[in-house]
Amino acid sequence: MNGDHGTPITNIRVRLVGEDGNAFAIIGRVRSALRRGGREDLIEAFTHEATAGDYDHVIQTCLRYVDIE
Repeated sequence: MNGDHGTPITNIRVRLVGEDGNAFAIIGRVRSALRRGGREDLIEAFTHEATAGDYDHVIQTCLRYVDIE
């Protein structure tokens, strides 16, 4: 699986700059982007991983799955 060396697992872009910084809002935006990008297969794993730690862990998980703007 990609995403281990700085390259996200997908090429899906998610805008976080200037958006709500709440962890659950961020997770929701990434989940929606994965769905729109046709990667429903990753939503469960992303959600499980993202919710398994603190705020920094949420951001790191997002960076593993999508390209953050």
